[in-house]
Amino acid sequence: METEQALSLESLNIIGPDHYMKNGYPHREWTYLRKHKPVFWCEFPKTDPFWAITKHADIIQISKQPRLFLNGPRLLVFVNEDGFEDSPTPPFRHLLDMDPPDHGEYRVVVSRHFTPRGVSPLGPEIENITREVLDDVTGRDVCDFVTDVSSKIPLAVIAELLGVPHKDWEQLFRWTNETIGGGDPEFQAGTTAQETMDRSRLGLFQYFSDMVASRMKHPTNDITSIVANGKVNGEPIPQFEMLSYYFLLVVAGNETTRNATTGGLQAFIDNPGEWQKLKRNPALIDSAVEEIVRWTTPVIQFARTATEDTEIRGQKIKAGESVCLFYPSANRDEEVFKDPFKFDISRNPNPHIAFGIGEHFCLGANLARLELKIIFSELAKRLDHVEPAGPVERLRSSFVGGIKHMPIRLKMKPAAKAA
Repeated sequence: METEQALSLESLNIIGPDHYMKNGYPHREWTYLRKHKPVFWCEFPKTDPFWAITKHADIIQISKQPRLFLNGPRLLVFVNEDGFEDSPTPPFRHLLDMDPPDHGEYRVVVSRHFTPRGVSPLGPEIENITREVLDDVTGRDVCDFVTDVSSKIPLAVIAELLGVPHKDWEQLFRWTNETIGGGDPEFQAGTTAQETMDRSRLGLFQYFSDMVASRMKHPTNDITSIVANGKVNGEPIPQFEMLSYYFLLVVAGNETTRNATTGGLQAFIDNPGEWQKLKRNPALIDSAVEEIVRWTTPVIQFARTATEDTEIRGQKIKAGESVCLFYPSANRDEEVFKDPFKFDISRNPNPHIAFGIGEHFCLGANLARLELKIIFSELAKRLDHVEPAGPVERLRSSFVGGIKHMPIRLKMKPAAKAA
């Protein structure tokens, strides 16, 4: 590992997707920034300038002022690569890029279905899905944990919630991969990054347009029907916003839990003592899930735009300038977490902000927690041995910290029979 002295502010690479694909999260660089320049003006090639925000307290301060720091103008920071084009009209309009008062009006359409009480009845179904997925790798010596396990469970859960029939689940999976991984050659199928994402977006929009027509005539109790027949300010939801809503639910409901599951198992492989601790003491599952989420922090960054001149940590931010909130850095902040680079499933307190905070706190956080609790409880019961069977392959993205492939060698016990 390079020494801190080898780093300089001019050489930091905290936004290039190739860096994330090859090296994972730039924790060394974020650690340097937290110590030396926690509010740092970044001017990188092919990237619109932004302020990098790396401290826990500063991200909370910004996130709790939605009128001073807007989501809408610039949702995230990305590299303007070949194949990406600036569109005069945004491809979506959903919760992530809405600001008050619209954000609250749209969020309330489905929010009660994602409260702890709302997701609790899903527990038995998630358990069944998890057991079936684990049954499929039981008896095998090697599997790809991503494609065989971690991608299948959240996809099945969100598809069930939306009322998507089983035969179409694989298509949903492709659309989410192409959206999040539009800049990754594996998902481009000979097209440019922009064409890849447009193809997946339009495909999903058309799919849900057909579902909406059916749900309006014959409402059910699934989320697709609830949004299709929902009202905002007493009026039906406009089609563009409605289709964007489904898009967000599919992508967010799949990607983040998948990557927390994959990264969580990787953390346990790297820290076998913590794995044995969980196997010996299943009551640690709740704190283990919080530590997995802190450790993995699947959403790397979102941007905000200042509406007026302001200051953060004494640094002047001008109206119209962007700040980029690096959540994984906040979740390693030495001022907040004791031994932040230690994976500790009994960590308490654990005030991570992997689900965000404030106005845009993750709508699906309770569902993600429930899924992770069930997945790792089942793995702790059934997975007797696990080790790497090859190198991991990371997603080429500086927005979502994804692992595309993780070959493992495993010994999985059959599910215990009900008494």
